[in-house]
Amino acid sequence: MRIAIAADHGGFELKEAIKKRLSAPFTDLGTNNAESVDYPDFGAALARRVASGEFERGILICGSGIGISIAANKIKGIRAALCHNKYTAEMARRHNDANVIAMGGRVVDENTAVEMVDIFLKTPFEGGRHARRVEKISALE
Repeated sequence: MRIAIAADHGGFELKEAIKKRLSAPFTDLGTNNAESVDYPDFGAALARRVASGEFERGILICGSGIGISIAANKIKGIRAALCHNKYTAEMARRHNDANVIAMGGRVVDENTAVEMVDIFLKTPFEGGRHARRVEKISALE
């Protein structure tokens, strides 16, 4: 699986911690330090590359996870799910076929973040009645 990860300054430290513990190969799309940057730039850049098929999944982090997930979801074909715990990470995949997980570097602790990413990457889409709902979301684009 091809995975991309990106963060703004508010998510930089958590991004670096996740990278150290990520078992799957990944591409880091920045930012590369804790100096202030604009989260829409990183969210949209990662989302465009996931939507194009270059990457199958994406991991996004900003201070709260809110802004970067909103930016990513503006890109056609992206279903970025803001997750706060293992349950939301699992349901993002199982029921919503999310292709990007977003989280807050100032909200989620390192161990939880790593567990969420692991669950997000391993959980399959359930399909069935959820496929119909995901199709309806795609039709909104």
